[in-house]
Amino acid sequence: MVAAAAVFSVTYVAVAAGRLPFLSLDRPAAALLGAVLMVAAGVLSPAEAGAAVNGDTLGLLLGMMLLSAHLAEARFFRWTSFRILRAVRTPRALLWAVVFAAGTLSALLVNDTVCVMVTPIVLSVVEDAELPPLPYLLALAFGSNAGSVATLTGNPQNMIVGTLSGISYARFAAALALPALASLVVVALVLQRVFREDLPRRALTPTRLEPPELDLPLLARALGATTLAVAGFLAGFPLAWTALFAAALCMAVAGRAPREALQRVDWPLLVFFAGLFVVVAGVGRSGIAARMYDLIAPALGGTAPRQALAFGGFAVVASQIVSNVPFVLLAGEWIPRLAEPRLLWLATALAATLAGNLTVLGSVANLIVLELAGSRAGIGFWRFFRIGAVVTASTLAVAFAILLAERAAGLV
Repeated sequence: MVAAAAVFSVTYVAVAAGRLPFLSLDRPAAALLGAVLMVAAGVLSPAEAGAAVNGDTLGLLLGMMLLSAHLAEARFFRWTSFRILRAVRTPRALLWAVVFAAGTLSALLVNDTVCVMVTPIVLSVVEDAELPPLPYLLALAFGSNAGSVATLTGNPQNMIVGTLSGISYARFAAALALPALASLVVVALVLQRVFREDLPRRALTPTRLEPPELDLPLLARALGATTLAVAGFLAGFPLAWTALFAAALCMAVAGRAPREALQRVDWPLLVFFAGLFVVVAGVGRSGIAARMYDLIAPALGGTAPRQALAFGGFAVVASQIVSNVPFVLLAGEWIPRLAEPRLLWLATALAATLAGNLTVLGSVANLIVLELAGSRAGIGFWRFFRIGAVVTASTLAVAFAILLAERAAGLV
């Protein structure tokens, strides 16, 4: 237990900080080192460590990354966002369009990819319209996080929830699509209120940006493969193998070297996940997870709704400290022991994702948008926190109210 506690502590400190000052480790390398140390310290055998890696989660993430890579290569994201943003006529309508475009695309595909593809378009449109970029950059980041709540493929932590809980794609979407939609409305309302002085009541200046040229043959094949994957998800086929089948089929018919799509895969993220699975398995095997549960259980209450609210609040705080993916993995050791595991899994997915809007570091989507924007973002940690706190508190209140109402009506 001492060895497991030491490895767990060092790994999670490195994950939370992004790196350790005395070691050249980033998050994926820290997770890999933690996994290796769990075996070296005898907490897990090599066979147990290998069995701890959840291939379903990694397969689902890999498949969705490959599908997204083909759609990005066909310029689907840029063309779609360009058309949506060009269709609006006022600065406030543009803000709402960014929120809902980001949210809708993120519900269908991984939100990080959406932010990478859409950020340059948003910057070009607001520059042509002579508008301040910050409201629209936050609309993109907050909207992508909120929209990704809706499906198991919206973000990595939802994928983990799906594979660990066994909740089907259709059932997950049926429970969280409405909270996600309501959260998008709240995001737009809050940003419109916060930036009311920066959103003039005038017609937009027409953008000079040329529409991205689509690769129609590749787009047709990539959309066909993605549609096939979603149909398989809804039909109840295994998520990972459905995504991998669709991705492999897309590579086979794309008409270009598969290496191009494979090079777009975020391999360090897959290493990060694999390492964390082993570290968390070591924590569970050593008994540390059970002791941690014993410490927090009295504060959770005895009824399922109260546990959902209390555990959701805990998820918000923990996601800021160690990031949402490591927290969700660790939560998998506790949730089966709670009163109504399916409700708690949904509450965890909801809270851990919406918590990403609280701070700059709360979500990879935030970092992507602000990094791509560079000096044009113009926001510090504390100003982001002040806006993010209002967005996070408001969306959580509305989303949890809807989730618990759905449960009361027997829909969850």
